[in-house]
Amino acid sequence: MNIIKLSATASTNDFLKEKLSKQYLENFTVVVTENQTDGRGQMGAKWNAEAGKNLTFSVLIKDVLLEINSIFHLNVAVAVSIVEALREFQVPDLAIKWPNDILAGNKKIGGILIENSIKNQGEIFSVVGIGLNVNQNDFQELPKAGSLFTITNKEFDKEVLMLSILQRLKKNMSVLLGGDFNFFWESYDKLLYKKGVPMPFEDTEGNRFMGIIQRVTDFGKLEILLESDSFQQFDIKEIQMLY
Repeated sequence: MNIIKLSATASTNDFLKEKLSKQYLENFTVVVTENQTDGRGQMGAKWNAEAGKNLTFSVLIKDVLLEINSIFHLNVAVAVSIVEALREFQVPDLAIKWPNDILAGNKKIGGILIENSIKNQGEIFSVVGIGLNVNQNDFQELPKAGSLFTITNKEFDKEVLMLSILQRLKKNMSVLLGGDFNFFWESYDKLLYKKGVPMPFEDTEGNRFMGIIQRVTDFGKLEILLESDSFQQFDIKEIQMLY
């Protein structure tokens, strides 16, 4: 496994994508930095992390997804892989908030940003960006954020933690390549944050409503039971959960 270590970079995803555009890179090439100055999450949201305290890295995954319709299977497998690795370190109360935030004790401790590109031969290359709050203690301006340290009151070896996630990820990619999607979906479904619980949501126009999460579809849409007793599916950019 080729691991490229940087003291600082704007975005590990962008660094890896640029390097991939210029040269051949082996599968599971990793870029990790101590200081990501312009990190981003879903829908362009900023991912701010204190330098030297957290894990920010990106992984190249190729030859796993065989068709464009299976893209969200990768999101599911990556999220489940991270949770599995964190369980080995006795991190409690882990959950996945749709579509792919990692929570512990109702605090967001991590996020995933996957960017896919399709090559001329139809190959799908995925750059998987992972941000994990590890030893950071100060989240004064982010009341919903936490870290492994704030959850467990213990400091963690970041490299050991990253290698554990990578090992779990590599193993699970072999399972995904074999077409066993159900294995990951069952785990994802059990870990889905606030599933079956009445929760407030807000759409892009600022309208608020109550609903109960039922499931996530194969294409990554969130299915919600509304107060009208009807079911509706929402895309990632269409609603946010208020919690």
